Amino acid sequence: MSKVAVLKGGTSLERQVSLRSGARVEDALERLGHEVVSIDVGADLIERLRAAAPDAAFIALHGRDGEDGTVQELLEILGIPYTGSGILACIRSIDKVLAKHLLVEAGIPTPEFFAFSETAFRQLGAADTLQAIEERLDFPIVVKPASGGSALGIKFARTAADVPGCLVSAFSYDQKVLLERHVAGRDLAVSIVDGPGGPSPLPIVEAVPREEDFYDFEARYEIGRTEFICPARISEEHTERAHALAVAVYKLLGLSGFGRVDLMLDEAAGELQILEANAIPGLTETSLLPQAAEADGTEFDALIGRILELALEGRASAAKV
Repeated sequence: MSKVAVLKGGTSLERQVSLRSGARVEDALERLGHEVVSIDVGADLIERLRAAAPDAAFIALHGRDGEDGTVQELLEILGIPYTGSGILACIRSIDKVLAKHLLVEAGIPTPEFFAFSETAFRQLGAADTLQAIEERLDFPIVVKPASGGSALGIKFARTAADVPGCLVSAFSYDQKVLLERHVAGRDLAVSIVDGPGGPSPLPIVEAVPREEDFYDFEARYEIGRTEFICPARISEEHTERAHALAVAVYKLLGLSGFGRVDLMLDEAAGELQILEANAIPGLTETSLLPQAAEADGTEFDALIGRILELALEGRASAAKV
């Protein structure tokens, strides 16, 4: 068995979610017989990692530092194998604007969008382009921070009067914002775990919020706020298409180990649209990856064991080079 440092917590707005993910991972690793070193990521991270000298790090650190390549870079420097995607894939996936430009360039369907920085908005007159953006996208418009997860900071502008307030909210989370065409339809997620033959998509999860028309932060993490349907009740054709698109996005962004791709099924057009990809999807009681794995016949402990195994296999492969 291995000594595994579980990195969790941190200082991002997703700290509480990360702590919950990390606690579940630690319990699973202990049941699997591994020695667990629990690390709430802070200024003493390097000191604690050097003292622990783990065989691998399991990254359950959501948001800034965990999903943007920062902690991966530090682990690379220390020579500690880690779970999930590498530095570049994390950078690509956490930046929604960068990821969407890559999708467009690759011909992968994603809702039409525009983006600008707070500097452009306040100093370069980007505010004067809002009317043109509104005409191109139509209402409602989704306004979201360019980075981060768990639907934090995402607002719906239903009219032109809503846009300024939505922008103020988004800019409080990030210095760059994304204005995206709203897709009315079904909220789907395809989780992916690497297998012997490459990335393997799991059964699709559909999230149906019970009290809201939007799968927001509360709907994601408060038990009972959302109905999760897995496998999603969609046609075989849409299922195959969603799996193919998700794997294409996973490969395009360079994700590895495991990940999740979020899509919308446009009910009016019957078409699938990619929203974003997640390099470190949640592992809480209500998170989508564990639900998809269970629907595929893989219990949570086995899922965690597989993710760790992939990290250790990566170290072994690197040592042979």
